[in-house]
Amino acid sequence: MRELDVFYLSKEEPGKSCLLALRELILKQDAQVTETRKYGMPCFCYQKKPFCYLWTDKKTKEPYILFVEGKQLHHPQLEEGNRARMKIFRIDPNNDLPLKVINLLLQSALELYRKGTIKTK
Repeated sequence: MRELDVFYLSKEEPGKSCLLALRELILKQDAQVTETRKYGMPCFCYQKKPFCYLWTDKKTKEPYILFVEGKQLHHPQLEEGNRARMKIFRIDPNNDLPLKVINLLLQSALELYRKGTIKTK
């Protein structure tokens, strides 16, 4: 079993299913999106440059997507907190995934790289 698989399978339900569904959604966004592990969490890269991570809140255990260039994304459900560059999108694992919002955010993040706003080389 791969180290990345262990991350997902070690989580409790409903978080495990939610994270696995998010993983699939992220990987389907573009053929150039790959998955690796950085800082102990799943990291998704576009042309080898990290664009988002999956993680769970330490207190609530709820999953979230962390957008590396979140400062350049504008959506009312993105949380900046005390981060200078990144923003997070929280997911309630007990409800259906908000697919439209997630896909919009992922595509918006990827567009920063595709258009060259964020350099990939």
